[in-house]
Amino acid sequence: MIEDLALPFMQNALWAALLAAVCCGLIGTLVVANRMVFLAGGAAHAAYGGVGLAYFLALPVLPVTVVFTVAAALAMAAVTLRRIEDTDTVIGVLWAAGMALGIILLDCTPGYKPDLMSYLFGSIITVPTADLYALAGLDIVLLAATLRYYNGFVAMAFDREFAAVRGVPVGLLHCLLTALAAVSVVLLIRVAGLILIIALLSVAPSLAVRRAASLGRAMVWASLLNMVFCLAGLVLAYQFNLTSGAAIIAVAATTFFISLVPALARRRQGA
Repeated sequence: MIEDLALPFMQNALWAALLAAVCCGLIGTLVVANRMVFLAGGAAHAAYGGVGLAYFLALPVLPVTVVFTVAAALAMAAVTLRRIEDTDTVIGVLWAAGMALGIILLDCTPGYKPDLMSYLFGSIITVPTADLYALAGLDIVLLAATLRYYNGFVAMAFDREFAAVRGVPVGLLHCLLTALAAVSVVLLIRVAGLILIIALLSVAPSLAVRRAASLGRAMVWASLLNMVFCLAGLVLAYQFNLTSGAAIIAVAATTFFISLVPALARRRQGA
């Protein structure tokens, strides 16, 4: 495999994995700390509707999907902010409706239709160089937003009501975080796929948040863990001829469940 690292597509895959790991480590930690994983998952699946709309209207996929996904994500954010009854149900309906709309629009589109599985699991080993620049730009934007609003994000994560009383713009930060998550999903969709995005946004950040002493350290640990998951998954995919996205998810899920073993053992001993 060492010799194959000299191949351009392998180098692109490695860079894509590292850049995606940083992106999901940053935004995923904020999403997990603010208990917004389900909302982020809803935005990820609603992105399917944007993909279908772009192909149906014969427009560029990226800008149309960004606008559609951000709009859907902000609608979900408004639902959660107002604390409407059955919030989870409403987000679940929007989640399913976005996917259904995308599939229906693709069915109604004449001519060539994209492989839907590529949007579910992605194709990290076929990432073009242009997408790497887009991911690098996304990482820079996320890092800048995190540094600019770090104190507000921390306050919002620990106690939203108290943060609002102290003058923190909770509503604005909530919508900003949702929009950043939506944009991240769209830019990662071709690289990682919807399912892998959700895994990278949730597994490593949840492990990091439990053990890190601060939100900043949790972001660093989540990014490093995502890098390990991605690189280990790519090695497994290469060695055993597996789908790269599924292999990465398998590594992440296995690590997550292994991390639960000590806690379960302590509970049994306490019982």
